[in-house]
Amino acid sequence: MKSKLVLVPLTLGGLAIGMTEFVMMGILPDIAQAMHISIPTAGHFISAYALGVVVGAPLLVALTGKLPPKQILALLMGLFAIGNGLSVLAPSYEIMLLTRFISGLPHGAFFGVGAVVAGRLATPGKEAQAVSIMFAGLTIANIIGVPIGTYLGHNFSWRIPFIIIVLVALFTVWSVRQWLPDLPAKVTRLQDEFHAFTKLEPWMIIGITILGNGGFFAWFSYIVPLFTDVTGFSNTAVTFLMVLAGVGMALGNLLGGWLTDRMSPLRATSWLLMAMAVALLIIPVAAHYQIPTLLMTMLTGALAFSTAAPIQMLMIRAAKGSEMLASSLSQSGFNTGNALGAYLGGLPIAAGLGYTSPEFVGAALVAGGILCCVALVARRRNKVKLELVTG
Repeated sequence: MKSKLVLVPLTLGGLAIGMTEFVMMGILPDIAQAMHISIPTAGHFISAYALGVVVGAPLLVALTGKLPPKQILALLMGLFAIGNGLSVLAPSYEIMLLTRFISGLPHGAFFGVGAVVAGRLATPGKEAQAVSIMFAGLTIANIIGVPIGTYLGHNFSWRIPFIIIVLVALFTVWSVRQWLPDLPAKVTRLQDEFHAFTKLEPWMIIGITILGNGGFFAWFSYIVPLFTDVTGFSNTAVTFLMVLAGVGMALGNLLGGWLTDRMSPLRATSWLLMAMAVALLIIPVAAHYQIPTLLMTMLTGALAFSTAAPIQMLMIRAAKGSEMLASSLSQSGFNTGNALGAYLGGLPIAAGLGYTSPEFVGAALVAGGILCCVALVARRRNKVKLELVTG
């Protein structure tokens, strides 16, 4: 790494994005009560944000791709601040859906461009660890920002966390302009950027991303009522539990970057997803006991975030020449999984099956991601055999 300090603006951006994405889970009951809607209906705000990410990632990269990365990142975080500022003022369910969608638009593009920038600033062989430093902002959000936002949302107003997010976003804009090195724009034609996606492999990786992350969000989207209604924790304990999940995410993020620089991204992703599927199946049993719930909350958070760096590197390496767009579309995959997990996880709750039922949905989604990994391994082996025969 040339200097880890130059990645601080990317980490700050991850902090702002992590807060707005994950604080919603902590204050979901509060927003539902304030807007006179059910908790599964409030879960639509999670899906609306994720939909914004899916739409915004390729769109905003296409619109800004010819600009220098530093300018792109500042513009994206400015739009992010506007979207969250509008959420502060949202008077109704319908308007909140719209503002959450706007807030999500810059998310994927910021992480996509940021991942490429982190890789360009890294020393050879340390690219995944550089990417994990950017994603560390998400884990810091879950250790500090989300618990504080959850506490303020529970005890004062659900709007206060969004005010804090706007302030962090504005500081990120300033830090990008002040601290991020000037890097030249990558001059490519838009049709060349999309050329990599005429191949099957990037789409298989997006499938892995959607299903793996969907499994996590089927559990995490409804984690607060799981804690309070099933495990029996008090509302005041929720803040501590969110911190615990955040600590797990931080450790998992570092583990994922370390593993990816020591084995192939595909192998790291496969093993981590298998571990996460097992963890999700354990949670419905552990949720009835407080100590096991503490352990599983930390472990599952760690396993979920450990896949971030390997999947990002898997996509970047599979789309040579289209790294920025590929990295952004990977974030679209993450947040498609976010929306899918939140929606599918809410269905059994709405059907009266209880707050432990989303974990079975999550395990099934992760199993689908594992099958995609197996298919990708088989495809690569067949490709190598074919090259040996024809070569």
